[in-house]
Amino acid sequence: MSLPVPVGVVSRARSVANGFREFTGADVDADVIISGRAELLGHSPHGRISAGGATHLMQCRDSWCALTLSRADDIDAVPALIEDDIVGHDPWPEVQRWVAESDCADVTDRARLLGLPVAALGETPAEPPRVYPFGAATAARSPSGLLVADLSSMWAGPLCGQLLAQAGATVVKVESASRPDGTRAGPSAFFDWINGGKLSYVVDFDQPSGLHRLLSAADIVIESSRPAALIRRGLGPTGIDPRDGRVWLRITGHGTEGERANWVAFGDDAAVSGGLVCGGDDAPVFCGDAIADPLTGLEAAVAVAQSLRSGGGELIEFSMSAVAAMYAELPSAGETYCNATPRLTGKSSALGADNEIVEQLIAEKLLFPC
Repeated sequence: MSLPVPVGVVSRARSVANGFREFTGADVDADVIISGRAELLGHSPHGRISAGGATHLMQCRDSWCALTLSRADDIDAVPALIEDDIVGHDPWPEVQRWVAESDCADVTDRARLLGLPVAALGETPAEPPRVYPFGAATAARSPSGLLVADLSSMWAGPLCGQLLAQAGATVVKVESASRPDGTRAGPSAFFDWINGGKLSYVVDFDQPSGLHRLLSAADIVIESSRPAALIRRGLGPTGIDPRDGRVWLRITGHGTEGERANWVAFGDDAAVSGGLVCGGDDAPVFCGDAIADPLTGLEAAVAVAQSLRSGGGELIEFSMSAVAAMYAELPSAGETYCNATPRLTGKSSALGADNEIVEQLIAEKLLFPC
């Protein structure tokens, strides 16, 4: 399915993919990264309805906003959002009516109070990833042969992990039995594309001794949950045994500071937050398919590879909305269409299928750290 994407966005993504290839030797196709999910799942653009269908771009009294209703809890929260118990089988007509009669700030404030993924058009400024010193550096390395603990879910983080796997890293996908990655329950083609080739490791986040050992052994950690959720379990960057050259990658929807740290985001609404839309501010329509996800995953993979090349020892934080804003600022000579199809290389592991292998890897890595 051909997805409209600004020319400048595709050009930048191709340049970033070429950089990853230069750093790692892995052959990465930016067009596939941008359009892969839509091609696999048959998603097509619908103007102000996202390609996946869960996010709507709507006009408020004073601006535009995007709201995502992708989870059962999101839909259940609609009556509280619009303060009306009369919601039909399709909640969108009532939501759109309420939004049209409201100021954008009132819509986003109320939706965020209820934990809904929402965005005001262009509310987030462009910002490069934040990089902090994190332990001692080592000699320059490539991802090949390194151990990656991938605690992320959905798309951006797992894509970064997949690109590192293609560069030769051993990637362990960490999930909870009670709350596995939500995409595991969706179409298998997409989950296999993003997670094929990773080892599946199931842990109990409330009894995380095994996970603590994995994070202590890992050369690279990828996480995309709210930072406080890991920190209070002693699984944040400062709660793990130090390892020279480790790169800790944190991907969030809107950053880690203040109230933004608690804002929920998915790829389409994060893109709107950063102002990454087609059609202009007066008549915006969605750009690509949840485009903040693949762009962030690609940018993050290059940032990790660059950090390793400099010896690592860094904590890198990416905000999806800030990445979208960075791409939105690029000069564009109109729009182009991406319709490249991914080449599937194998099935992903069943949930927890590789626990024994991972435990052995952890033991070896902790015994022989170099």
